[in-house]
Amino acid sequence: MNHFARRTAAGSAAVLAAAGLLLVAGCGDDDKDKANDAVASVTSAIGAPGGSATTEPGMGGMTTTPGSETTSGSETTSGGATTSAMAGESTTVSTPNGDIVISGEVYKKYMAAGGASSPLGAPEEAQESGPDGGEYQDFTGGTIYWSKDSGAHIVWGDIREAWEENGGANGTLGYPTSDEKDIPGGKQSDFTGGTITWVNGETTVTPK
Repeated sequence: MNHFARRTAAGSAAVLAAAGLLLVAGCGDDDKDKANDAVASVTSAIGAPGGSATTEPGMGGMTTTPGSETTSGSETTSGGATTSAMAGESTTVSTPNGDIVISGEVYKKYMAAGGASSPLGAPEEAQESGPDGGEYQDFTGGTIYWSKDSGAHIVWGDIREAWEENGGANGTLGYPTSDEKDIPGGKQSDFTGGTITWVNGETTVTPK
C-alpha cells in the first residue's frame, strides 16, 4: 500500500473513531461538541472529499485535479488529422477518398501554408515521385512540388494550368523555384526553366 493509501485508511479509521464518540456520548452537549470537533479535525487533516486538487510527495510535484484529463504520447488528433509529434514530418488526413498521408518536405510546406484551412485544402491523392528524385502532391486547391535543388513550392490557378500544359516538372520549365507572388496587375511564378505570369486575366509563359 502506498503512502497516500495508508494515510487515507488511517484517516478513515480516525473518522470512524471520532464518529463513535457521538454514539457513546449520548445526549450531553459538551460531549457532542467534543466529538464534532474531533471529526472536523480529522476531516481537515486528510482533506475533504471532492477537493479541487491533490499534490502528492514523491511524484515530481504532479497535481491531479478530479475530472481533468492527462494526455501523454506522440500523437495529436485535430480536425480529422492525426499528426505524429515524434516524427514531426508527417500527418494523415481523413478524406472522402480515404486516409491520405502527407510527409517530408511537402508536409512542411503544407503546414507552413496553413494546412487544410489554407486555400490548398485537403489532399486529393497520395504523394508521388517527380523527376530527378523530386516529390509532389495534389490538393483540392493546388499542388506542392519539391526537389532538392529548388525546394518546396506551391503551384495553383491559371499559372498551374499553363505550367502543366507545358509539361509540368517534366517539361522545359521544370520545377517551381518560388511560390506565386504579386506583380503589377497580376501574379508570377518562377521555375528552373523560365517564368509564368498572369496579368489582367492573361497567362504568359516565358522560357529562359
